[in-house]
Amino acid sequence: MSTPDFSVDLAVVGGCGHVGLPFALMIADRGLDVTLVDVNEEAVDLVNTGTLPFDEPGADVVLRRVLDAGRLRATTDPSVVREAEHVVVVIGTPIDEHLNPDVNAVQQAITEIADSLVDGQLLVLRSTVYPGVTAMIEQLIARMGIDVDVAFCPERIAEGQAMTELCELPQIVAARTERAADRATKLLGVLNDDMVYLEPEEAELAKLFTNTWRYIKFATANQLYMMANDFGLDYERIRSALTYNYPRAADLPRAGFAAGPCLFKDTMQLAAFNNNNFQLGLASVNINEGLPLYVVAQLERRFDIAKMTVGILGMSFKAESDDIRSSLSYKLKRILGFKAERVLTTDPYVSTDPSIVPLEQVVAESDLLIIGAPHAIYRDLDVKVPIIDIWNIRGEGVRV
Repeated sequence: MSTPDFSVDLAVVGGCGHVGLPFALMIADRGLDVTLVDVNEEAVDLVNTGTLPFDEPGADVVLRRVLDAGRLRATTDPSVVREAEHVVVVIGTPIDEHLNPDVNAVQQAITEIADSLVDGQLLVLRSTVYPGVTAMIEQLIARMGIDVDVAFCPERIAEGQAMTELCELPQIVAARTERAADRATKLLGVLNDDMVYLEPEEAELAKLFTNTWRYIKFATANQLYMMANDFGLDYERIRSALTYNYPRAADLPRAGFAAGPCLFKDTMQLAAFNNNNFQLGLASVNINEGLPLYVVAQLERRFDIAKMTVGILGMSFKAESDDIRSSLSYKLKRILGFKAERVLTTDPYVSTDPSIVPLEQVVAESDLLIIGAPHAIYRDLDVKVPIIDIWNIRGEGVRV
């Protein structure tokens, strides 16, 4: 394969999102020239002016540094992809309204940039994909008749820790050919040199297994929480005792609203992959997705919530985050909308929801408070009304 002269080292398609932007920033900060391609014009404008479109600790400093160095730019024009030696696509496989994987999403994204793919490029799929999607993209590239290497190298970061984990966690590299694997290794090697090699189908399952395993662990904790709570016992006291200096139970999580844009979705993808023969995963969905309803049912036994204003503290899906995608706080809000006289919501990080009101108003006007997302600001909050904290961030127990 002859390598043409490329003017840009890397183009990241979907590059202004939670996965693509931290990756692009760290690559650019290592000295490579990077172009971000994204359909979100507002996010593109923010990035080009040195503003993050979402919260990610440490990313703002790096963004300004690489912009000042001239190593990063963002655009909505997909034709710039032809200028890059490496093309990383961070469009993953979503699930549809029937909770089935939409395997065409990644293929559509590649099709939209197809006219800009040229001989000599390396195409890397970076987001979670349904098993077999990498092979589908390889076949698409072959039908196009272009000499482009394809690799699947899934991201492994957690929101809020991306800027450190990108350089600390091993990178999974999966490719059908030695050349593609070598090129992907060289690209990711600017972050760190700790690589794990798999076949594409193995890597696709590895990513789904990782997220599903976390989701099942959270479901286990939530089931045990409900079991203890139904008998009037405090799950967190029990959990703290059994994990104390006992390594075999050290990874038993706290109870909480387990959600976010990946764990539920990827559990459903894995179930679909195995013809819905995944009872453990489907049971985990029922447990985690049912926790808001369980909490409200317990509250109805203790309080006359039909005559109460209930305040939800925290609407993002995790602590110290502005990401509300798949947040169970919104499911909790919908349930309370039928049960309570009034529902108020607040979150110091979320700026995209016009229904959110200041914390002071929620505290002043609510008869009952529920911690939806365990932001540290709520740990020492001085309130005069009952506060439901199944996360136990206040250290007062989790019984409801």
